[in-house]
Amino acid sequence: MLGRLTSLSLVVLTLLPRIVLGDNPINAGFPYGSQKVRGVNLGGWLVLEPWITPSLFDNTGNPNIVDEWTFCQMQSRATAQATLTQHWNTWITESDIAAIAAAGLNHIRIPIGYWAFEVGPGEPYISGQLPYLQKAVTWAGNNGLKVIVDLHGAPGSQNGFDNSGQRLSFPGWHSNNTNVQRTDAIIKQIASMFAGQTNVVPIIAPLNEPAGFDGTAVLDVVRQYWYDSYGNIRFPYGTSQQGNTVVLLHDAFQPLSYWQGFQTAPNWQGVAMDTHIYQMFSQDEVSRTNQEHISAACAEASSLSSFDLWIIVGEWTPAPTDCAKYLNGRGVGARYDGSFSGSTRVGSCTGLTGSASSFSSSYKTFLRQYWEAQVQSYEAGSGWIQWTWKAENADDWSYQAGLAGGWIPQNPTQYQYPNICG
Repeated sequence: MLGRLTSLSLVVLTLLPRIVLGDNPINAGFPYGSQKVRGVNLGGWLVLEPWITPSLFDNTGNPNIVDEWTFCQMQSRATAQATLTQHWNTWITESDIAAIAAAGLNHIRIPIGYWAFEVGPGEPYISGQLPYLQKAVTWAGNNGLKVIVDLHGAPGSQNGFDNSGQRLSFPGWHSNNTNVQRTDAIIKQIASMFAGQTNVVPIIAPLNEPAGFDGTAVLDVVRQYWYDSYGNIRFPYGTSQQGNTVVLLHDAFQPLSYWQGFQTAPNWQGVAMDTHIYQMFSQDEVSRTNQEHISAACAEASSLSSFDLWIIVGEWTPAPTDCAKYLNGRGVGARYDGSFSGSTRVGSCTGLTGSASSFSSSYKTFLRQYWEAQVQSYEAGSGWIQWTWKAENADDWSYQAGLAGGWIPQNPTQYQYPNICG
């Protein structure tokens, strides 16, 4: 049996796509650039997000618990540990992975925090996520899916968002070299861990959404960190031998033109760019009409199609508003209904988020049109990964709910509106 498995493995390896970039061939685990990435994020699982699982936060009875840091810090460790373990065991199971594969998708992106690998002195985080990441990789392999391992939170927080693990008024990752060194060490660990499994884990994303909007002090550190990550991921063996893992860099909230020419062939191999496209985190965006949302999505195709690296829209959603409870943070309101400080009310959030049973047929029709417009536009690049697979009480964001509710097709290439972008 062992010999048979070995020969099967060799067959699998010879079938992997051989991608030649510059002088060095990469046996990537997926034919990026020729086949479209179609996937979904496993959000709110190994990194907590209050809007994805509001019950975990509401059940603490403490309004100051707003992220995973305070979740571990401001209640008894035993309570936090028990709640987290229950959540890890139940939020995503192999049946979810099977359902994702059955929906015609080929990738899952799994956010994980640095504290799964290492917790420093004075940090309240509870670790234990790593076995679940490894389980998910096994499940993905069983179901023919590819995994992007995405470092979603770094020491000091790279963006100050609650989804980095720590909600802060200003990020601290970039301003402390120890933070960056710790992150480098974790990326080396992840790269080494999956170097032999590129048929299932073809891509590593070394950092989610660093706050490039905070200026050159952040961007200078990010650019250097991207160089370091290239070495850490593409050379995972500690020698001059290259691996086959692709590096997925985030655009740090900069226009794609900022990154034109960055880490391109022939001097760099196996680099892809991740961009996140949302239309609800400003007053202007949340005020758009349905048609304006669709037109804005369609307009993305030109910059995606002309970019010089493989480019994946790694986060986006059919949700057109910021109405989902705690989307802007626990205790923070929504721009759409005017409950967000300084915002101007657009309308009522009733029937736009929460359970799909409250959605009108016309709203579901729009969700389908907007979903298709984005998918068709983003496939002008290398593909897309929707945020997110499931949410407790925000069906407008949930791929799972969209499949059940009919605004996401059972096969992502089955369009009802094939000409929606004209």
